[in-house]
Amino acid sequence: MKADIPPAIARRPAPGAKPHVTRRRVLTGAAGLLGLSAGTAVYAAAIEPDGLVVTRYAPALPGWPAGRKLSITVIADLHAGGPDMQLEHIRRIVDRASALQSDIVLLLGDFIASYRFAFTKVSDPIWAAELARLSAPLGTWAILGNHDWWHDLKGVRAALAGVNIPVLENDAVLLGPDVQRFWLAGIGDQLAIPLGHGRYRGVDDLPLTLSRIKTDDPVLLMVHEPDIFPRVPERVALTLAGHTHGGQIRVPLLWQHFVPSKYGARFAYGHVVEDERHLIVSGGLGTSIIPARLGVPPEILHIELG
Repeated sequence: MKADIPPAIARRPAPGAKPHVTRRRVLTGAAGLLGLSAGTAVYAAAIEPDGLVVTRYAPALPGWPAGRKLSITVIADLHAGGPDMQLEHIRRIVDRASALQSDIVLLLGDFIASYRFAFTKVSDPIWAAELARLSAPLGTWAILGNHDWWHDLKGVRAALAGVNIPVLENDAVLLGPDVQRFWLAGIGDQLAIPLGHGRYRGVDDLPLTLSRIKTDDPVLLMVHEPDIFPRVPERVALTLAGHTHGGQIRVPLLWQHFVPSKYGARFAYGHVVEDERHLIVSGGLGTSIIPARLGVPPEILHIELG
């Protein structure tokens, strides 16, 4: 369900403030640095994006009851159709994710790719049909990302609906058997609607989402951008995010300053703990702006709780 109150607007810094850091800036700079080594550039463009790893977490969460076991597979930032995410890549990802045999599969948005150069697209029904092969006892659930909103909102919604993958937008559902129940919540995208001049209006509504939760059972929260994490209360046992691609290209002493987040490297990648609140940020699978990865291989997350 969408928010009933006006969403927040994200803005660029005012004139004279510290320049806003974007992925475009870091990748432009990184490309120049990579030009110093042809071998490194080839690896970043042709080898690492074609790799695939499973990154495993087993966090001890204050808000998750001991003994309440749950295994989670997380797929973020597929960017289907990019040069590094053609149909054969998507099939391999789904096969690897299915082999994990998790209790639930969570899809964190940015299902499609967009580049300023010509590339072979994978149509929405095709990538959705591959994701439909994912099977888990508690189902496959999704949220949408900024690229879905910016470039093909109608198509992405229709594709997911066509394969019966529910999209949570400012909503929550209670899942699991009586003694193992938990809430799965998902918010709308925080950068959904471009307003021009670096400003965006989000469709996220965290208070509305949390109001859907009616019992004391633990809560998992799906968000696309991690920047909302400082506003997430302790009531949420674990927040899961994508969007950053882990920086996508990790050039030493440079990457952490150019993660696409107003918080810089604070929520760039991995398991983040602040005031006993827990966040895990996926490095994602596909690429954006340029089809290259360095130091952040495509990853599927496998998380074990309890």
